[in-house]
Amino acid sequence: MKKNIAVIWGGDSSEYVVSIKSGRNIFNHIDTAKFTPWLIRMRHDEWHVMNGEELVSPINKSDFSFEINGEKIKIDYAFIMIHGTPGEDGVLQGYFDLLKIPYSATGVYASALTFHKFYCDNFLRAFGIKMAKAEYFKRGDKIDTKQLSNKFGFPLFVKPSAGGSSFGVTKVKSEEQILPAIEAAFAESNDCLVEEFVDGMELAVGVCDLNGKITPFLPTEVIPGGDFFDYNSKYNIGGATEITPARIPAEKIKECQDLTVKLYKLIGCHGIVRIDYILKNNEFYFLEVNTIPGMTETSFIPQQLNAMGLNLGDIVSQVIEYDLQKQA
Repeated sequence: MKKNIAVIWGGDSSEYVVSIKSGRNIFNHIDTAKFTPWLIRMRHDEWHVMNGEELVSPINKSDFSFEINGEKIKIDYAFIMIHGTPGEDGVLQGYFDLLKIPYSATGVYASALTFHKFYCDNFLRAFGIKMAKAEYFKRGDKIDTKQLSNKFGFPLFVKPSAGGSSFGVTKVKSEEQILPAIEAAFAESNDCLVEEFVDGMELAVGVCDLNGKITPFLPTEVIPGGDFFDYNSKYNIGGATEITPARIPAEKIKECQDLTVKLYKLIGCHGIVRIDYILKNNEFYFLEVNTIPGMTETSFIPQQLNAMGLNLGDIVSQVIEYDLQKQA
């Protein structure tokens, strides 16, 4: 009997619109010869099985089941495609842990760590991982814009500490822009980072535990179409130039892949993950971990798999089958 696979999209953050595209793309790549996929939208307290735009059945939150034509359907596996909360911060993972439903994503502790940039950065600094200098602020903190200007110079970046898809991120070019940029970051998170600008080549590298072997993908070189790799560059066709594999020497590709595997292990990641870097003066500067990376048609992971001669549907099947086998 085929296993019931829930592909879950939606969420409660600004990344909802991206999650819709990622979820549908993964749903379309589920091998229906092996599995029975169900597309499930979670938005605040409304959880529903979807058929296109139609709401088919509400989810029973006590056991994540639903009814179709009077038959109770129980989910065997959750493929989480919610970017932002509650899918990327560990909340949904804790729920599925309680229900003993296996899932595709990184677990509770590592998800919570990576979702909060300040905590993740400080954790990795303890292991000597190179990254931009930064200062951390919570809502209500006194902010000395002159001190930040003198410390970091311009341009500098202001980022929400919790969030993704570049929502609330601003490249700041003058002192008077700092406070408005911080307010924009606070619209996405209760805390933020002010970071130095690291000028170099931006790289994105996918990685996944495939049948017990942590396998890095080919790095993608990112050339933003705008001032930096913002939302429009990420998700609009033609918004950025993305080159896979990156135009760096083979030994640097290997070094980047090795670092990616190291971070995946250090953090305790699971499933398909993407880690981003800046290559400056022949050194890799860590940017962030995406434990539920974009899977839209324009996203990095599908590009990297294509460049490696791999198929997204096959990788999705491998992830599901390996997790179900471990639980058996």
